[in-house]
Amino acid sequence: MEVLKERDLYREDFETVQREGRGEPRWLQDYRRAGMEKFLQLGFPTRKQEEWRFSDFRALARTVFSPSLSGNGDFSATDLDRLPFSELQSPRLVFVNGAPRPDLSSVEETAGLTVTTLRSALRSSPEGVEAHLGKHAVLENNPFVALNAALSRDGFFIQVDPGTIETEPVHVLHVTTDSSQPVRTHLRNLVVIGDNSQLTLVECYLGAGSNVTFTNPVTEVVAGANSTVRHYRLQNESRLGFHVGCNEVYQDRDSRYRALSIDLGSLLTRNDFRCVLDGEGGLAGIDGLYLLKGRQHLDNYTTLEHVRPHCNSRELFKGVLDQHARGIFRGRIIVHKDAQKTDSKQTNNNLLLSDHSLVNTKPQLEIYADDVKCTHGATIGQLDPEALFYLRSRGIPRAAAHSILIYGFASEVIERVQLSSLRDQLVEYLIGWLPQGKLVRGVYEG
Repeated sequence: MEVLKERDLYREDFETVQREGRGEPRWLQDYRRAGMEKFLQLGFPTRKQEEWRFSDFRALARTVFSPSLSGNGDFSATDLDRLPFSELQSPRLVFVNGAPRPDLSSVEETAGLTVTTLRSALRSSPEGVEAHLGKHAVLENNPFVALNAALSRDGFFIQVDPGTIETEPVHVLHVTTDSSQPVRTHLRNLVVIGDNSQLTLVECYLGAGSNVTFTNPVTEVVAGANSTVRHYRLQNESRLGFHVGCNEVYQDRDSRYRALSIDLGSLLTRNDFRCVLDGEGGLAGIDGLYLLKGRQHLDNYTTLEHVRPHCNSRELFKGVLDQHARGIFRGRIIVHKDAQKTDSKQTNNNLLLSDHSLVNTKPQLEIYADDVKCTHGATIGQLDPEALFYLRSRGIPRAAAHSILIYGFASEVIERVQLSSLRDQLVEYLIGWLPQGKLVRGVYEG
C-alpha cells in the first residue's frame, strides 16, 4: 500500500498535465500516457534491481514535491548573475523553476540555428519534434525517463540546419530557486544536429537555494552525418536536492560527439549517459568529473554502444571524494557483431580524501565482434605519500601539498574544456573547493 501511495502522488499532476495539453498533438498525448503507465508499473527503483542497487531512492519516493512551473517572477537578473557558471559570455536560454524566462535570456535568431523552448517548437514545427522526441530515450527500463515523459511541460529545443558551422556556444541554464516546500521539475530537451554541421552546447542545472528539490531532465541528441557536437553538462544544485538525469545520443556516420559532465551539487545524483554509434566512422567521447563532500552520493551509469564498424570511443571519469561522500561508476562498452574494427577505451579514476568516503566502480565490456581493440580500467586510491613527501621537502605546508595534488588530479579533466570562459570558472570553483585553494593559486602563479 505504501508503494502505491508513493506512485499516486504523481497521478494527480499527470491529470493536470493532460488537461493543460489538450491542444497538443495526439502522438504527444499518447506518449505521455505511455510514460505514466510505465512509471506506475515500474515505480521508483529499489536496491534489489541490479542497475540501481548502489543508490537508495526511498527518501525521494517518500517526499511530497510540488510542481514548480510557477512562482519564479521574483528571481531577477541580479540573482542569476550571483550564481556560479551563469555567465559564459555567450547567448543563453534561461529556465527558472521549469518555466522559460525570456527576460533573462539573450538568444537571437541566426541563419541555420534554432534555439527555443520545446513548447514553441511544437507549435512552429511539430513534425520536426515528432521525428525525434522519445525515439532514443526509451521508457521500458527507466522509471525516471517514463516519469519525465508523463510530466514534462517544457524544455529546450535546438536545431542546427545541415551545413551550418555554429562557432559561438549556446548556453542553456535551468535554475531552481529557494522555496518553503520541496519542488520538482521535469525538463524535456531535444537537440538535432544536421549533416555537416557543428554545435557547442553548455547545459547547466543550478540551485539558487538550499531547499529540497527534485530535478529530472531528459536530453536527446541526434548527430547527423559528419557533424561535430561538443556538449558540456554541469550540475551544481541544492545540497539537499535530488538530480536524476538521462542523456541519450544517436550518431550517424562520421559524426563526432564529445561530452563532459561536471557534478558538484545535489545530495543524491544519478546520471545515465548512452551514446549509440549507428554509422561507420563515428567518434564518441564522454568525460566526467565529480567533486563530492559531506554525504553527497553520485551514481554515473554510462553506455557506449558500437553498432557499426570503424568507430572509436573514449571515456575518462575522475572523482574526488571527501568526508562521507559516496561515488558509483558503472560503464559499459557494447560492441555488436557487425561492429568490426571498433577501438574503445574506458577509464575511471577515483581519489579518496577520507577513510569514510567510498567508491564502487564497475567497468564492463560486452564484445560480440572478433576484430576490435577495447580496454578498460579503474583505480581507487588516496594521495601518494611519496608525492606528498616530495612537496613537503621543498617547504610546501602539508595542507597546501594535499591541495596541489588534488588539483593536479582533477585538472586533467578540466583541461579538456575547450571553452575558455567555462574552463576558467571551473578552475576557480576547484580552487575554492580545495582546503587550501589560495595556496594552490599562489604556487601555480609563481
